[in-house]
Amino acid sequence: MLIAIPDLLSPAEVAHCRRVLEGSRWVDGRVTAGAQAARAKLNLQIPTDSAEAAELGDLVLQALGRNPTFTSAAMPLRVLPPMFNRYDVGMTFGAHVDGAIRSIPGSGARLRADVSTTVFLTDPEDYDGGELVIEDTFGTQEVKLPAGHAVVYPASSLHSVNAVTRGSRWASFFWTQSMIRSDERRTLLYDLDMAIIAARSRLPDEDPAVLSLANVYHNLLRHWAEM
Repeated sequence: MLIAIPDLLSPAEVAHCRRVLEGSRWVDGRVTAGAQAARAKLNLQIPTDSAEAAELGDLVLQALGRNPTFTSAAMPLRVLPPMFNRYDVGMTFGAHVDGAIRSIPGSGARLRADVSTTVFLTDPEDYDGGELVIEDTFGTQEVKLPAGHAVVYPASSLHSVNAVTRGSRWASFFWTQSMIRSDERRTLLYDLDMAIIAARSRLPDEDPAVLSLANVYHNLLRHWAEM
């Protein structure tokens, strides 16, 4: 399942992220890549233990918490602290699969990466290239969204970032351990949730059809959720 989330961050939040990132120190992005991905990766990141990463990570997490589409699509149990990267001219990230298990900085705990998310911090007209290319059961899609918009997709997908040929592409990225391990089941629950929302827009909450759909949704969630 690939879901685009419009306006996860407001224009003011995007502008704040940009101001902070412009004053940040950037390092080689391979510091957070596994051995295989490091060979394909050419970009920059701000250090994950920096004050800027902590501040902007909290801003992104707060935005996730108030966004019902992200909750419905990802069914988050744990979210890895968001990271921030940039691709200048000539930079790219070849085809790779994200590592299945990620360490949560400073905690000693680990997280299973079920869902990947990219939040775009640069408008498409400000750079050429830099498309996020995602290959999965839904086919191959190129994603290049307005600043503040996000895309959610299975971490198991083969994906890449096309080389930037003009300008600079800035983004936040992170992984989520979902309560629903299976992408197929997450997709079914997401579709059912969208159907319930559509039904509630036309019918009162106490309508038998609405109640029946909600009952099925929650019983499936109860049956499938891992806590």
